[in-house]
Amino acid sequence: MQPGYGNYQQQPGPPENNMGMSVLALLLFWPLGIMAIINSSKVNGLAQSGDWAGAQNALAESKKWTKYALITAAVWYGVVLVCCIGWVVVGGAGALFSSTS
Repeated sequence: MQPGYGNYQQQPGPPENNMGMSVLALLLFWPLGIMAIINSSKVNGLAQSGDWAGAQNALAESKKWTKYALITAAVWYGVVLVCCIGWVVVGGAGALFSSTS
């Protein structure tokens, strides 16, 4: 073995930063999407400075906030859709189309 080759460890490539999904989360439900964007923006800087554990932690936090934002948006939009359909079925639309002459 040649000197200098024994302790060499190749660093992994830059981790994904989840920025695309964070932007989607920001568009669908901004309060939680902001947290996803903040953590997502930390990933590349931490990886470049050599803090791989910190980069992985920021990535995990970004994915967590993205998941929370997408679930909250899906539930919120589902509730709004059910309320709109319920309004039409129960009679809200009947008031719009009734003639009061």
